[in-house]
Amino acid sequence: MPDRPPLDCAVLSHKGMVRSHNEDSVFVDATAGIAVLADGMGGYNAGEVASGIAVNVVSSGMLPELRSDRELSKVDIASGLTHAALLLQQKIAVANKGIYEAAQARPECAGMGTTLVSLVFCGNRVSIGHIGDSRCYRLRGDKFEQLTHDHSLLQEQIDGGQLTPEQARFSLNKNLVTRALGIEAIVPADIVEYRAEAEDIYLLNSDGLTDMVEPAMVQSIIEQKRDSLTDAAKELVDVANQNGGRDNISVVLVRVPKAFLPNAAWAQRWLAKKRAS
Repeated sequence: MPDRPPLDCAVLSHKGMVRSHNEDSVFVDATAGIAVLADGMGGYNAGEVASGIAVNVVSSGMLPELRSDRELSKVDIASGLTHAALLLQQKIAVANKGIYEAAQARPECAGMGTTLVSLVFCGNRVSIGHIGDSRCYRLRGDKFEQLTHDHSLLQEQIDGGQLTPEQARFSLNKNLVTRALGIEAIVPADIVEYRAEAEDIYLLNSDGLTDMVEPAMVQSIIEQKRDSLTDAAKELVDVANQNGGRDNISVVLVRVPKAFLPNAAWAQRWLAKKRAS
């Protein structure tokens, strides 16, 4: 992996004000350029098991490749995706298989599942893998944009014109996902890619944040605290708890330093290192 500074990251996970324990799982490696967040569901502690499997399988599967000299930024002609994105898709499928098989083998884990949202930075691209209603947002300049599309009954009702976004705020169906890892033997993930730009800030979050805090307030907090992502993450969780904290709350904030992105000097150092090895 080329020599480069790490991403600027902040991570915070809280059980909220109602739940007895935290079924969210989070992993970040700022140097390798990967972040994974999962929000588990299921009886007893099964949700925690599912989210833990998802995060462990995806992160442990991606890390060796991201740290190697394999050229993951190359684009696959058939799919139009980079090899990094295709690898992320593959590892999410492996995670789904692991959760599904564990649920079949362990009675106490029957029916468990988890949402998942993940970021992988490679070259000047960022790949996003997503299943369920955990989200990824991006703040670029003053534009705050949701980059994932919820797999939920509520989102289907909005898409179908049955509810307006305003009506959806008061719906009782907020936590009904239509797609989750581990529920079926094969569950497809949404994989999208974007060009990464210097000073982009990405937010990964479980629905415990966005069910409690409106996106406009989330944007305001990140903009005001952009110089300290740790402070921003703390305030996001604090506000969600102040508004009721009815679910576990997890946030990952990632800023892209200019020096993290490839440039001529960066590429020359990498080539010299590769030739010397």
